[in-house]
Parts: sequence; C-alpha cells; structure tokens
Amino acid sequence: MSQETATRTDERTTTALAPWQAGTVGGILGAIVFGVMMAMQTPAVLDAAIPAMYGLEGGLAGTILHVSHGAVLGVVFAALLVAAGRSHLGAGSTLVAGLVYGIAVWAVLAVVVMPIWLSAVGFGMAPAIPNVAVESLVGHATYGLVLGVTYSLLAR
Repeated sequence: MSQETATRTDERTTTALAPWQAGTVGGILGAIVFGVMMAMQTPAVLDAAIPAMYGLEGGLAGTILHVSHGAVLGVVFAALLVAAGRSHLGAGSTLVAGLVYGIAVWAVLAVVVMPIWLSAVGFGMAPAIPNVAVESLVGHATYGLVLGVTYSLLAR
C-alpha cells in the first residue's frame, strides 16, 4: 500500500516589497541622485540652506536631511498611489506618476515652503518667494523619475 502526502511549498521568486517599502527605497535612491546633482550645481543648498531649516550646519547634515526628506516623500508617493487604488501601475505609468509627483513636490516644497521656512528660522540667504530655480526643477523631476522607476521595479 502506497501513501502520498501533499506538501505545500512556498517559494519566493521575486524581490517585491510592500508599497511603503518600495516608496522608501525609491525615495532614498531618488534623493541620492538629486543630491549628487545638487552638490555639483548648487552646493550651498546642501551645505547651508537645508541644514539651516533645522538649526544645523554643514554638508553632512544637509545630505542626511535631504536623503531623509526623500525617504519620507517616497512613502507619501506610495501612500498616494495606494489611496488612489493605483499601487500596481505599469512601469511607464509609474514613471510618469513619479515625474508628476517630483514636479509637484518642487512646486509646493521648494518654490513656496522652503523659502518661508528659511525666512522663519532667520536664514540670511533665504530665497524670495516664489523660489523658481531651473536647477531645482530638474533635480526634483529627476528625483520623481528615479522614485517612479524604483517603485515600479520593487512594489508588489
């Protein structure tokens, strides 16, 4: 008499992450790419402006804060996709969503919020409102593109 036993085996064959995790990783990678661009084009933003928002000084503090902002904004991106029922868009759609998100972040945070914040903390080189800078727009758009691509590759 022969007996057979069925055994279920689960194999994980992908590196998929929860949306918030994919957003975090995408946000960090996007912020690193944007940070490299900033370090080459407008180093004073990393060295002085970003750390001044928190009463700090120096490029290391600015870089850590910039990448932290990128991570948080990546989670917000993922949350917006989930809330809209669009957490599993195709690669092209996620790329476009990331680009639009990066430009929206620029329009709200870099153009309006950052100059107000810097003025409020007494930063002597606070930019005028609106703070429309092409380098910043390109950097935020690049952040969004990297975020979108990374999210589409990692999210389950």
